[in-house]
Amino acid sequence: MTTPDVSRSPVTVIGLGLMGTALAAALLRDGHPTTVWNRSAGKAADVVAGGAALADSVTEAISASPLVIICVTDYDAVHALLDPEREALAGRVLVNLTTGTSTQARETAEWAAEHGIRYLDGAIMAIPPDIGTAAAIVLYSGPRSAFEPHEGTFAALGTTTYLDADHGLSALYDMALLSIMWGVLNSFLHGAALLGTAGVKATAFAPLANTMIGVVTEYVTAYAPQVDAREYPADDATIAIHLGGIDHLVHESETLGVNAELPRLAKLLVERAVADGHAGSGYAALFEQFTRG
Repeated sequence: MTTPDVSRSPVTVIGLGLMGTALAAALLRDGHPTTVWNRSAGKAADVVAGGAALADSVTEAISASPLVIICVTDYDAVHALLDPEREALAGRVLVNLTTGTSTQARETAEWAAEHGIRYLDGAIMAIPPDIGTAAAIVLYSGPRSAFEPHEGTFAALGTTTYLDADHGLSALYDMALLSIMWGVLNSFLHGAALLGTAGVKATAFAPLANTMIGVVTEYVTAYAPQVDAREYPADDATIAIHLGGIDHLVHESETLGVNAELPRLAKLLVERAVADGHAGSGYAALFEQFTRG
């Protein structure tokens, strides 16, 4: 059992799924007196054994700490739990680490402001086992005056990144980063399917795939200032050249009986860029296609 450090600020954690449990455990390891609540009290057994206090109600949990962290299924669950508790939350700092959209984050911030709740919205870029280590990146957005007094506490959860006063930025970063994750993973799986037609194992492909992912990070660094300036010099290859390569990928996939939807989407976007006059531009010009709803 972890012995709470009276010099550490008390924290309440609401929601004890895999992530919420990891958050509470990290706070306990750092010596914070930690109060927890979960709809199914049985899920609190491990953290209670580790030194957490189990509250009998959401109101009791909130009243135990000046800092309340909630991490539940979605924003509907956040409001179902906390809307009736607005009086108990008034004057406290509420940190919502539930995954959602920037619109939901901003709407929740408006609700909090109406009831005198100091609100931070956040996003966790990590899996539960990484919580409490430097590998866990936790993003926060909202008033700096709500963030700074608890920055030391947040450090117990992982690498802390404060973004801006705009409550929606954490969720927006989260969605942007997840877009990269799914894009990379889908591309790897498509590539593994292609090589699988020749009997190549994914484990044999993985080292070269990781090398290519490393190369792509260099493109990200090079393309970012081009996107900011909205100027797209063809320093490596023109979009017309890329189109030829993507066309080969589409045909290879179709010929081998591999799902070609992913390369077809890439081809469609590149063809639209060419139609917009970017045949001689660099690949970063596809940014213009993504700015359109």
